[in-house]
Amino acid sequence: MIAAITWTLDPIIFQLGGARIGWYGVLFAIGLIIFGGGILAKMWKHEGLTEQSYNWLVVYVLVATVVGARLGHCFFYEPEYYLANPLEIFQTWKGGLASHGGVIGIMIAVYLYSKKVSKQSMLWTFDRLCVPTGLVAAMIRLGNLANHEIYGHATDVPWAFRFIDNIPQWQMGAEPIFTAPSHPTQLYEALAYLLTFGVCMWLYWKRDAYKHEGLIFGVAMIMIFVARFFIEFVKNDQVGFEANMNLNMGQWLSVPFILIGIVSVVYSLKQPVKEYQRGGSSIYQKR
Repeated sequence: MIAAITWTLDPIIFQLGGARIGWYGVLFAIGLIIFGGGILAKMWKHEGLTEQSYNWLVVYVLVATVVGARLGHCFFYEPEYYLANPLEIFQTWKGGLASHGGVIGIMIAVYLYSKKVSKQSMLWTFDRLCVPTGLVAAMIRLGNLANHEIYGHATDVPWAFRFIDNIPQWQMGAEPIFTAPSHPTQLYEALAYLLTFGVCMWLYWKRDAYKHEGLIFGVAMIMIFVARFFIEFVKNDQVGFEANMNLNMGQWLSVPFILIGIVSVVYSLKQPVKEYQRGGSSIYQKR
């Protein structure tokens, strides 16, 4: 038997009546609302932005993340099934979420927010929104680890994990059936996203990079999706049709975001530094 970490964490923390509270949902909420929201609130205070503009951003992003991630999973990975069973789109506990869909949802939300609330460019919003994104994404991947899902190919590396393959039956009292020792790709991604978070925090707080419109956004897109692209090589396919693809769906979906990131960085470095003055927009507090 190859040495491996035997992972036996129950995805469900506790059950209250018919409601099941799981690690995934808790970590998702902590990342998105507490960590993400808290960091953005400090940034808004640092720049003298209005509380109302912050509150609207939170609403737009929360709705867009959940709706986009759910629709992304349904229509990127299993479109035929969900088009035939549209009501199951609302059953988020079946099938899960897709990060690429969440990103697309956020892009749409940022467009609407920029037009209706901030009256600034989309890059203005993205530069600020991307600062906590890596930390939020890392928390979501830890939720996937707790769920024993989205892991990688069998491997003999010393940090391999053996995941429970029959979670529903195990939760009802059956003996666990473990996978072969596998790449814990959830942790690989979480570490890559934490690195992205550290770089974006440094750019914002130490280098005032938000004055170079598009720079933080571009760096975040490149770091997140380059990591995602390469980690996919050791990750199991999520759906059957990916078996016949040279690059899987996650990799193909990563390429446009990498290109967007490169274009954004190049654009930002060619633009003059922007100084934002309080009172210069409805979202800036008056002096």
